[in-house]
Amino acid sequence: MKTTRHRALTAGAAAVSAALAVAIGVRLSAYGVPLALLLACCLSCLATFSSLLFRVIAAWSTTTHRCTRPGCDFRVSLAHTDAAESRKWQEIAAQHPHRSH
Repeated sequence: MKTTRHRALTAGAAAVSAALAVAIGVRLSAYGVPLALLLACCLSCLATFSSLLFRVIAAWSTTTHRCTRPGCDFRVSLAHTDAAESRKWQEIAAQHPHRSH
């Protein structure tokens, strides 16, 4: 179920990125921008929008467990895990070796 949702989100992000890049390309072509420059602009917009949306999806589907000790920077980031696995890593973050000092 989660894999299907992740694939759908990724496909949706790619489609939205392509639509935005095409919209920008159409607007630029109205100003008589040369084809080579138009292609470069559209591809750079596609890459930028895709990268942004893929990072948002990754951040949204990632759980991070941190040590609660002040000044400790230990953390564990998990993606696509079930509740039991997440709980296991939450306990590890709370009891890692640095915690005993």
